[in-house]
Amino acid sequence: MRHCPRCGGPTEAAPAICAACGYAVWVNPRPTGTVIIVDGDRFLAIRRARAPREGWWDLPGGFCDGFELPADAAVREAREELGVTVELGAFAGMYIGTYDYQEERLPVLDCFWVATITAGEISLDPAEASEFTWLELADPPEMAFATMDLALRNSIVRQSSVRLAL
Repeated sequence: MRHCPRCGGPTEAAPAICAACGYAVWVNPRPTGTVIIVDGDRFLAIRRARAPREGWWDLPGGFCDGFELPADAAVREAREELGVTVELGAFAGMYIGTYDYQEERLPVLDCFWVATITAGEISLDPAEASEFTWLELADPPEMAFATMDLALRNSIVRQSSVRLAL
């Protein structure tokens, strides 16, 4: 950050401290909530329809709104991106990652839950995803974000044996 968001004065290195007014801006990770929908030895992946990492396989999830809890964000994002209602199961981990936005690399705190679809048929939001598929947990492709690769290797996810009635 080169300029103070409060007064526009020049700032120093992180934390960005304004030389004019003393306002300090900390670059803290932005929390996210993500679901890993498992069906036996497979998981649901969606193909990203927008930057960053457009065209890469992704997991349904996204940033928390305001003071929204990551678990609530995970449920909301699944509803928005897939058109389904999910129930969260085991917490599958929390990882620090990065997200490129407006020519900045931002820190994120990605939170993952194993989840099951409890209502609805998958109907993708075309602004979010161009397709979905079921991929093998034993050999997943490189995902859109490194934190997803870590979460998919988590033993909690790998030991999940939920079978969906699709």
